[in-house]
Order: sequence, then structure tokens, then C-alpha cells
Amino acid sequence: MAQAVVDVDKCIARLESGELLTEHEVKYICEKVRELLLEEANVQNIKSPVTIVGDVHGQFYDVKEMFRIGGKIPDTNYLFLGNYVDRGGYSVETISLLTCYKLRYRGRITMLRGNHESRQITQIYGFYTECMKKYGNVNVWKHFTGMFDYLTVAALIDGTVFCVHGGLSPAITTLDQIRVLERFKDVPAEGALTDLLWSDPDPTRETGCNLSHRGAGFAFGKDVVDRFLHNNNISLIVRSNQLCMDGYQSLWNDTFITVWSAPNYCYRCGNLGTIMEIDDKLNRFFNTYEAAPKSHRKEKDSAVKMDHASIDYFMM
Repeated sequence: MAQAVVDVDKCIARLESGELLTEHEVKYICEKVRELLLEEANVQNIKSPVTIVGDVHGQFYDVKEMFRIGGKIPDTNYLFLGNYVDRGGYSVETISLLTCYKLRYRGRITMLRGNHESRQITQIYGFYTECMKKYGNVNVWKHFTGMFDYLTVAALIDGTVFCVHGGLSPAITTLDQIRVLERFKDVPAEGALTDLLWSDPDPTRETGCNLSHRGAGFAFGKDVVDRFLHNNNISLIVRSNQLCMDGYQSLWNDTFITVWSAPNYCYRCGNLGTIMEIDDKLNRFFNTYEAAPKSHRKEKDSAVKMDHASIDYFMM
């Protein structure tokens, strides 16, 4: 039997008002977005102007606030650096809305994969439990995690700004090595793909890299960044993956920038959120914002209880 066509515009309108999609709608949208993602390269070329968004972690009302501040799709081009789910209380609504935007406005939104877009991590940090609670079964979680396997790894803005979720890998020195990685699978325990999603800069290191305390990826120094920039004739690396209290952090003479877009992370950290706007001349502007006001949230949103007892500021 042919699958019934879903009206994506109606889905978006319902999601923007805080309603959930049906299981059938989620299945349809995930399958269609997978078809789009199959056409994207491991290093997806993007033209400026574009607005870069870091981790949002299921903070649905803060994502809506971000769009209010940064501009609505399709009026603004967006590049999301991953980590759409887990930690926050509205991962289902968040990934549903962004996936619908991807299907409806494919040329206006690029979605990279984060280290939380995996089956193992989402079973630990909330997305699996949230899907079970809101739908009563694992089907929606399976549809989304199946779609995660198709998300692209990195993006290149105007051939000069490299964007990735986590960081660099000792196994990767050129963009061409990323372009030939096998990405259509769950995130493995180790290897170059894992490093790109999990690694972090170490501002105290001038040279080399060590295994990360996260249990995956590496902590790398300035020389690793300088070498990657030189080898690929690029000027800047932009990533997310680590909480920044000011919403962003710039390292090593503004060649390596972290963007964090989940204000008041986990509803208790008190940090700012930031989106990084790049204009058509590659000028950068950090648009910083606070969490959405209570008047823009459902009453229960401000009192979400996390499944884990403590927050690890680095295990993002």
C-alpha cells in the first residue's frame, strides 16, 4: 500500500504551536529527508550569507527564540552544527520541527551530525525516554535515529570556513579525507568520523593531541589547527560541542571558534546562547541572546526534571 502523502506546511504550523506529529508523519518526513541527505556530500559546500547555530539540545522554546532573533526560515539561511536532542525536555518537538524545515526548505537549512545523534547516546541522555513517554513505543526514536545516520559530517562556507560539530582528528589532515569517509551508519566507538564529532580544542596546548577525557575523540592543540588550516587553504574553523558561558569562544587569533546556542543550558546553567552570522563578505557577527521568557513557554517547561542527577560541563 502506498504511503499517504503528508502536508509538510501543516506539520510545521502544528509544531510551531507546540503540537506533536503523528507516528505516520514522523516516518514519512524522516524517509523523505533521508532521500535529500543522500545527495549531500560529507563536506557540504555552502554559500554565504549564513547563520551558524551550535548545540540546541531539545530546548524547543529557546530554538523558537533563536529563530525570532536570527530570522525565520526561509528568510535566513541556517547551518546547524548538530546536537539537536537530549538533555532538554523537548527533543521530539525540536528535531521534528528542524526536520520539517529541512524537507520544506532544503536549500535554506543545512544540518550536520553531532555526537548526540547516535543510538547509544540518545538512550542515555533523554531522547529515547522522551520518545517512549510521548508516543508509547520506540518507533519514532527509530525513525529519527535512522535519519541521523544520513546527516552530513561537515560544511565549507565559500571555500574558506570549515564547520564541524566537534573538532579535528589526528587521522585527518585534508578535506579530501573527510569527503571519502563512510558516514551512512551509526557513530562508531572510535575512528576519524567519531573524532570529528567528539574532539575538542585544548587552549593550554601549543602542540599535539591527547585522548579526550570524554572517552571518545581527542583534545588537540594550536599546531593541529594551524596545520589543518594551511593544508586546506582555509581561514577559520567553527564548531560547537562545548558549553560557553558567554555563548561563544574564540581561540588562537580567531582561527577557531566555538558557538553554543542553548541558553541557560539544562534550564540551570545560566549561560547565554549565540548564533554566528556570516555575511556575503565573510564578516562575522555574534548574535547573543538569553533563554526565552517564561511567557513564551509552556508552564511546565521551566521545571523540567533531568533524568541524570548532575551536569557534566564537558560531556556535551
